[in-house]
Amino acid sequence: MIERVRGLFAYFARVVPFRIKPAIITTLVLFTLLLLPVPAGLTPKAWALVAIFLTTIVAIILKVMPIGVMAMMAMTIVALSQVTATSSKAAIADALASLSNPLIWLIVVAIFISRGLKKTGLGSRIGLLFIALLGRRTIGIGYGLAVCELVLAPFTPSNTARGGGIVHPIMKSIAGAFGSDPAKGTERKMGTYLALVNMHANPITSGMFITATAPNPLVVDYVAKVTNQSFHLTWTSWALYMLLPGLICLLLMPLAIALLSPPEVKATPDAVDYARGELKRMGALSGGEWVMIGTFLLLLVLWANVPAMIFGKAFELDPTAVAFLGLFALIITGTIDWDDVLSEKSAWDTLIWFGALVMMAEQLNKTGVIAWFSNLLKSGILASGMGWQPAAALLVLCFVFSHYFFASTTAHISAMMLAFLTVGLQIVPPDFHIPFLLMMASGSAIMMTLTHYATGTSPIIFGSGYVGLGLWWRVGFVMCVIELLIYAVVGNLWWKVLGLW
Repeated sequence: MIERVRGLFAYFARVVPFRIKPAIITTLVLFTLLLLPVPAGLTPKAWALVAIFLTTIVAIILKVMPIGVMAMMAMTIVALSQVTATSSKAAIADALASLSNPLIWLIVVAIFISRGLKKTGLGSRIGLLFIALLGRRTIGIGYGLAVCELVLAPFTPSNTARGGGIVHPIMKSIAGAFGSDPAKGTERKMGTYLALVNMHANPITSGMFITATAPNPLVVDYVAKVTNQSFHLTWTSWALYMLLPGLICLLLMPLAIALLSPPEVKATPDAVDYARGELKRMGALSGGEWVMIGTFLLLLVLWANVPAMIFGKAFELDPTAVAFLGLFALIITGTIDWDDVLSEKSAWDTLIWFGALVMMAEQLNKTGVIAWFSNLLKSGILASGMGWQPAAALLVLCFVFSHYFFASTTAHISAMMLAFLTVGLQIVPPDFHIPFLLMMASGSAIMMTLTHYATGTSPIIFGSGYVGLGLWWRVGFVMCVIELLIYAVVGNLWWKVLGLW
């Protein structure tokens, strides 16, 4: 009998697609949370949803199963437990609702489009051009990617389209040219470093211009509301206020990541000659490459809302609709085919796991969990009697690091920012209102660094396999703290020079 039991356990250990010890820990976390008393101000269902969400995050961190499987499990539990609805039909509709989210499809379509860079060879050509210009050291290539982000940021309202759809394929091509490939186990040669630079340049540039990411106009609106329209951020004033701290973040970021995750290949003395030789061997641009260039130019013009600037708001197009147009153009020209779309596993995997996290974040907001947390924080600060400086710092930190509970910056800002700004202006003396507001505005972009689901760019880069989950979260936390400190010190000094306080 004992031998049979041992054999059964051995069988499960061999064939079951989850790691048993992390699975046991995750299960204990779930039941512990469910057994805790429901906090005042939350319904039992809302608390159960919190437990499911936190357990899912723990399971992802501990790598119980592939992230897509964990996401599917979370969706299944939400549907069966009916924590978001009063019927099974409504619960499964809630669980699947985010799969129609335009942001998620923007991510998925961006991955499909990036396949065309590899198939046509344009990605390799662009990578070789970067190597020829900046390739004497890996860190130089990192700065090239950061500059590329900065140049595109003022004209690309979708940070996902910019970082994931334009810069990331270039980064992959450069890494591939040096034989740095996750499929071969060589991602640490330089791909991991470049992927992290690709990711962390994106939030920095997103915070430097109103038009660099979709939620920024919402931030402008909230700042105007809480100040009764007395402080309104224009495109020019936002860019001026964020210029110096943003540039310093961008200057230091590749160096910081080189310390946090150093590439194995640091000096590439022969890279320039190699790149020039390969470019000569490739010859003139092929027809497919010209189609890719034309498609990217079309996407860039439409993502930058150029038609709307010229002809009026009626010609403004949603970034996801533009992405589908680009994908359709590639398919009907034969640049990629339908089999390419079907075989892009990372895109379909992202659709499931990112969709599940977005769904739970949206439901946390709908069930009142986020509002409960905001009110709890407000009451705690007012009751503590702490000075306004630590209270203001606490508000900024709580707002930024609560992004661990969100898979969308727009959802996070919509749910919490107005409440945090309102509380802050009640605590902070009037002479210091503007620096507090600007710290909150910068934090709304900096928080994108934290997780692999923090913004639309994250799952695209994470899905390419160059950066492991633990490294992603460690580097994300450190870079978030560094950038907040830069804005707190350099930013406030810069705003003092500009006469804002």
